Amino acid sequence: MSRLLTRLGYTAAVHPWRIIAGWVVALALTLALSATVGGSPHDDYTVAGSASQAGSDLLTERFGDTYATDARVVVRDPDGSLDPAVVDALSGRLAGLPHVVAVDPPRMSADGDTALLTVRYDVPVTDFTGSAAVDALRSATAPTEQAGLTVALGGQVPENFAPPSGVAELVGVLIALLILVFAFGSVVAAGLPMAVALVGLGVGSSLIALLAAVADVSTVAPTVAAMVGLGVGIDYALLLVTRFVEGLRAGLPVPDAAARANGTAGVSVVFAGTTVLVSLIGLRLADLSTYTTVGIATLLVVLSVMLTSITLVPALCGLVGRRVLGRRARRAPGADAAAGRPRAAEPGATATARWAHRVGRRPWPWALGALTLLLVLAAPVLGMRTWPQDAGSQPESNTTRIAYDLVADEFGPGANGPFLLAVDLTGTAGSAGQTVVSQLTERVAADPGVAAVAPPVLNPAGDAALIIVQPTTGPQDEATVELLHRLRAELPQTVRVTGLTAVFADISDRLADRLWVVIAFVVGVSLLLLTAAFRSVIVAVKAAAMNLLSVAAAYGVMVAIFQWGWGAELLGLPHAVAISSWVPILMFTILFGLSMDYQVFLLSRIREDYLATDDPRGSVVRGLAGTGRVITCAAAIMVAVFVGFGLDADPVVKMMGVGMAVAVLIDATVVRMVLVPATMSILGRANWWLPRWLDRVLPHLDTEGSDPRPVGSADPTGGDAASTHPAPAGVA
Repeated sequence: MSRLLTRLGYTAAVHPWRIIAGWVVALALTLALSATVGGSPHDDYTVAGSASQAGSDLLTERFGDTYATDARVVVRDPDGSLDPAVVDALSGRLAGLPHVVAVDPPRMSADGDTALLTVRYDVPVTDFTGSAAVDALRSATAPTEQAGLTVALGGQVPENFAPPSGVAELVGVLIALLILVFAFGSVVAAGLPMAVALVGLGVGSSLIALLAAVADVSTVAPTVAAMVGLGVGIDYALLLVTRFVEGLRAGLPVPDAAARANGTAGVSVVFAGTTVLVSLIGLRLADLSTYTTVGIATLLVVLSVMLTSITLVPALCGLVGRRVLGRRARRAPGADAAAGRPRAAEPGATATARWAHRVGRRPWPWALGALTLLLVLAAPVLGMRTWPQDAGSQPESNTTRIAYDLVADEFGPGANGPFLLAVDLTGTAGSAGQTVVSQLTERVAADPGVAAVAPPVLNPAGDAALIIVQPTTGPQDEATVELLHRLRAELPQTVRVTGLTAVFADISDRLADRLWVVIAFVVGVSLLLLTAAFRSVIVAVKAAAMNLLSVAAAYGVMVAIFQWGWGAELLGLPHAVAISSWVPILMFTILFGLSMDYQVFLLSRIREDYLATDDPRGSVVRGLAGTGRVITCAAAIMVAVFVGFGLDADPVVKMMGVGMAVAVLIDATVVRMVLVPATMSILGRANWWLPRWLDRVLPHLDTEGSDPRPVGSADPTGGDAASTHPAPAGVA
């Protein structure tokens, strides 16, 4: 791998315009194809095998598409007396909208100042494109608003639409650019990682649009993919440019510096990116199509930015040459050209080196302190409650939140999440069926958790009935879920409880069950990859354990912020909310892969030094000293990108952004800068223990990138261009 990437880096640096032209063509072609034949994201909320899905299927089979999806229009008269004629006129306009098959009779509040109209459509909510359905609702309600009445839109159709916003991405990009300028002291050097990441992101996003033309791609997938792709793209390019700058400062010619960067740091990029890809594949095990498409979409973007990093970075480095250095550095090149490699920082040479030396000198207190901090941060995760976010979590200015609050105030909190009881009356005809339905209605109404039961509706064939049940508590309340489980346990098998709240509960249960399967897969595969890559069982097990600790700590911080409400309002949320069911499993797969990025960057440099010096403790200090700055800078960029997404109005995207920013911050500081070097200093040579039988079985993966000598003099593209470090004594 190292030899191949060295050749690729040298060729790209010598012939930069060929590589640049190739990527420009690829970007233009994918953009053109996505604009002409690409599709739009389309959610698929089917939860195969769930009780709610069985109920929905029964309603569709027996009642047609009448209950496919709905919208709710809430009308309130500020003066306290709502004119029925105005409500009837609005109902007539709503009935004439596209795909509307029925408008339920208005439900009036007890004081007569508010009306609730339920609009029923004959297509699933996921079939609506863009804002067309919401715009139609607004056009129908415009005359009512002009009459001075308050109108708010709720239900599935308005809640499923989110206006596009590029603010999150823009904020992250600007902050990342400032960090890069500060880190390199050169606008040219700062622009290289940003340009490469944006090209990879552009190609990957176009591929997502092409995928959406032939398959259902979740509407949240492009946002999550952009979040991850932008962060890792900048990080990968940053690592390569940093190694290139080191080579130039050591006196290497530009092509050789680019080749060496690709042959060393490029190997780490490929391995780290592959780990992210494997983690994303684990989302398939969630057994929900939404997660499968999020994983595939993010995989496409990560793969694109990984390929642009190992090809476009050396090409751009070859094009700009020594201009990546600041003016002062260009006037004073490094003095290590004769050695053919950048000089490793000695303890005391830099702040990072002094820190590394301090941790290595007294590792036990640092290790115990870091472990204690992680456990304290992770403690709140024991009380984490997950629930898909609904309109009750939206900002108070949103029309869906206004509708949600009005319904709760005027009709009771349970009116925002009624249950639909689909009753199969096959074999029970005529009056016998009506008797069964009547008894069911009375039985359900007697439950203390039920506020009201609407009159049952029979289908024309008389072989099915629908009973709408309003709980006494809101959709996010734990008592509502308890009522759901109670009804399913006590009612006959011919009754299936469905509705949006029931679907949400089934999604939460499914994800909670599958989370452990995903964790086992991702951790297991990562252990195998790390063991093969670093020829060490101890390193692989420690890496997996530390990644689990950092993810758990991030979960704990999220619980404190969102579920406990410590800062929820500062983030634009109206109150404390449950953790979205989508977030934990999605965060785990992405974060476990991203954590491996820093693990590979750090361990590759430590192992590289260890193979050269046979000094287990000193290699940890020198490895941390050599990578601490780039890891810190990369983490700062990643945090900036994720914090930008934390500003998004959507609660799920907000949780993802904040949670991942916290996780990366913890991982790059407490874990990589303290816990990893401390434990490696404690274990010493035992870090690199590998049974001989396992060494023979595992494939050999060169992640440290056997440091190739300058390739420009003798054989630019092969031959004896790459050498392998001798294995130190004592390594099995």
